[in-house]
Amino acid sequence: MKKRLERALLAAGAVVFAMTFASVAKVEAKEQVAMLSSFAANMAVGANTAVPLGYAQFCAQNPADCAGTTGRGGKVALTEANFAQLRKINDEINERIQPMTDLDHYGEVERWAYPDDGYGDCEDYALLKRRTLIELGWPADTLLVTVVRDRKGDGHAVLTVVTDRGDLVLDNQEAAIVLWHETGYRFVKRQAQDDNNRWVSLGDVLAPLTVGRY
Repeated sequence: MKKRLERALLAAGAVVFAMTFASVAKVEAKEQVAMLSSFAANMAVGANTAVPLGYAQFCAQNPADCAGTTGRGGKVALTEANFAQLRKINDEINERIQPMTDLDHYGEVERWAYPDDGYGDCEDYALLKRRTLIELGWPADTLLVTVVRDRKGDGHAVLTVVTDRGDLVLDNQEAAIVLWHETGYRFVKRQAQDDNNRWVSLGDVLAPLTVGRY
């Protein structure tokens, strides 16, 4: 009887250990560098499309930041080090900037701006992340503001980073940096790599009138 009880306890312990190990492994898997994904394709881009009104107004106010690129595009060679830098910048800006709608912030339905006062919505996060990474030496033609529809179908903006391991998405609504096809979003359009003032379609032709609430 005693041995039978001991065997039962050992078996129960093994089950608990296996469940704990699986849980830890799952958490660790989420922390893996995105470049280790078995599917890491870059998005296929389509024809030229309309520039978002908010972006056009932003460029009118910040012409130096919208000078455009003259490169041919290209991809960042993703490494453990520069992926860690992406995570650091993404986390820091997401934590520092507080979400606020354009209507509450500026009294306007849509305004793209740097959130230098500590408040902003989705496109403001994306613009600040792009500026910060460019200042750190990342090529401007690999850092593309991108308009999507989120899981609720609402307009939303993220920053896409074009790498040799796939297009990564920096998002203010999600802490993790993931490949575009892992977001669950429908991709509408983004800046063109060879000219950041030109925008190209990404497949979802029903572009939202405004980018998003946050």
